[in-house]
Amino acid sequence: MPRLYRVDTGDTIGQINEKQLKFLVDMLEEEDEDDQDYFIDQDTLELFSDNGCDPELLAMLEGALEDGEDGVDIAWE
Repeated sequence: MPRLYRVDTGDTIGQINEKQLKFLVDMLEEEDEDDQDYFIDQDTLELFSDNGCDPELLAMLEGALEDGEDGVDIAWE
């Protein structure tokens, strides 16, 4: 299963399934075909929610944003 993590600390956000990964890849902009990191913020989370994001994935991503942070870079492997 793919692992989501914070780029700045390497801390694991959580394990995601293939359907959740497909949602992320489809919804977020990649700089090239090998790109596996993304910037998320509150606006991103609202967009995800409005587009039917899996509640478990949404909760994981909300947890990745620390209080007072504008946003965070995440990646998967």
